[in-house]
Amino acid sequence: MSSLNRSQYQKLLEARVRDPQSFVNAVSNRKRRKLIGKDGRLLIVAADHTARGILAAGKDEFAIADRYSLLDRLMRSLSNPLVDGLLASADIVEELAWLGALESKLIFGTMNRGGYLGSMWGLDDPMTAYDADHIASLGLDGGKVLLRIENTDAGVGKTIEYVVDAMRLLAERNIVCLVEPLPYTKDVNGLPALDRSTDRLDKIISIAAGLGSYSGLTWLKLPAWTNHKSLGGATTMPILLLGGDPGEKLDATFSEWAGALQIPNVIGLVAGRPLLFPYDNDVENAIGRAAKLVHGSNN
Repeated sequence: MSSLNRSQYQKLLEARVRDPQSFVNAVSNRKRRKLIGKDGRLLIVAADHTARGILAAGKDEFAIADRYSLLDRLMRSLSNPLVDGLLASADIVEELAWLGALESKLIFGTMNRGGYLGSMWGLDDPMTAYDADHIASLGLDGGKVLLRIENTDAGVGKTIEYVVDAMRLLAERNIVCLVEPLPYTKDVNGLPALDRSTDRLDKIISIAAGLGSYSGLTWLKLPAWTNHKSLGGATTMPILLLGGDPGEKLDATFSEWAGALQIPNVIGLVAGRPLLFPYDNDVENAIGRAAKLVHGSNN
């Protein structure tokens, strides 16, 4: 597995100052690939956490804040030929492309990552990362938007508008939009909290599938704990499974993924911390397990 050495990292730091255009060139000029391969499945590594202030992994509160460690883990993951691509914000995309880790890999650019975790200003997730123009001009393969739905927060209405605008602009450019709809509640302090009750998520799948003026380029990013009847029956749209931070329950998470991947329109997996920061710290093993789940043992 290819890893990051300190000399490369130092050169990257110097290039940030002396040759910033080299990062744009690395993204734009990388070798491209088809969106969907022969088996119709995708394994995408997610690394857009830092753009929203999510820095914890396992028991380490600031694990993802160590950029050298993050890039090293990503390079090791992406060097596996069964890993199809990356979901990330511009800084990480540029750095990995500059390091040569994104040749023949897909790139999904994260778009609305401005809803700072733990903030009191609600569930308004503005467009603070990629926009449709730059996704298109840089040759990225898709955009990703987050839609956290809670019944009382006015910010949710604004976010829906941002998301629909992004979907329309991507569709006009013939680019896939990956929509991640999640049900939220507010805790006793008024802070947003993920609602794992499947009945609400079942409804939100239908809402997300109905957004936009053209659905042919809409994919959904959903948790594996969604009711399997809804995953397979609520929409015909392609679904990629997401993965949170399972801690020591990694085996249970893999079991959830394995079950959900049996559903015909579930075409793969988008996961970050379970693969990059597994509880046993064995990145290669976690990536290998995920690759076998998604692509099978015959690839």
